[in-house]
Amino acid sequence: MEPGLTVDAALQRMEHVSFQGRSLATARRLWEKMLGSPCTIFLGLAGALSAGGMRLLVAHLIARRYVDCLVSTGANLYHDLHETRGRRHYMGSAREDDAELQAHRIDRVYDTYASEEEFVENDEWIAAFVLTLERRPYTSRELLYRLGERLWNETGGDGILTAAYRASVPIFCPAIADSSIGMGLSQARHRDPQAGHVDVIGDIIESANLVIRRPHTASIVCGGGTPKNFINQASVQAEFYDDRVGGHRYALQIVTDVPYYGGASGSSLDEARSWGKLAADAEQVTVHADATIALPLMVSALAGSAGPVLAARQPLRFDLSARAMAIDGNPLPQDRFEARE
Repeated sequence: MEPGLTVDAALQRMEHVSFQGRSLATARRLWEKMLGSPCTIFLGLAGALSAGGMRLLVAHLIARRYVDCLVSTGANLYHDLHETRGRRHYMGSAREDDAELQAHRIDRVYDTYASEEEFVENDEWIAAFVLTLERRPYTSRELLYRLGERLWNETGGDGILTAAYRASVPIFCPAIADSSIGMGLSQARHRDPQAGHVDVIGDIIESANLVIRRPHTASIVCGGGTPKNFINQASVQAEFYDDRVGGHRYALQIVTDVPYYGGASGSSLDEARSWGKLAADAEQVTVHADATIALPLMVSALAGSAGPVLAARQPLRFDLSARAMAIDGNPLPQDRFEARE
């Protein structure tokens, strides 16, 4: 090591070490390979990485098209909305008197704090936004596009939702009810029973049709959970209607869970192959690490090494402004799969 060594150069050297250091260096190279391949890159975000400080990094990935489609928990998108609206998260401690925090209406995410009063106001803001929409069901993808549009027009702030709106990158949130965004939707429904209807089955159809239309796919997952499975099941569902799909060609996951207890978050990529979620010859790597450590290192290295391949990349052109998502000017069918004839 020497002073001034870049992250790019450090990861190059780590290709010759062992354990998770080599896995992290391999993951950077695999991501570069995805960018140089004509594939659709899905990014899955579990947990509350936005509260953990990752939101602008993810916005960077979206804006510069390191990825083509985001699948996220509602928590990541809610905490992103929180900061885009000018609210804050605060550095705290994991060793705090939580009863005292509750008394002061301070919410804790491990070592990060936020104001419960600001969260309550966010929920009301979401409800008010939902009540401006036409009364009909929305896929989470369409709803989040509209939400990003409102945030951008109102705040002009950088974030995940606003970056996705401006770059026309779709976001799916298959477990949107399991979040404060879902709570805001329910508060809109309380005021008007015709409001706040989210068509999560439509998300399945639309994501599978995206894979059918562009079957060469890659999966990057941080943390597992619902986003990991949703990305993988899009490939499986697409394969049911078009046997040319064949599973993801590339897969990269950053996880802290282990496979021994049967949970999806810790399941191995080899196990995913048994389900047909990955192609039989897929290139894959698992990094066993905290995503708040691994992701900034990988993205910083990519910023130094992937410039030429990004410049040459021709990502999918999405039109998300209508009810049906369009790819390269051709709308996907609604409420049915684009089955192979």
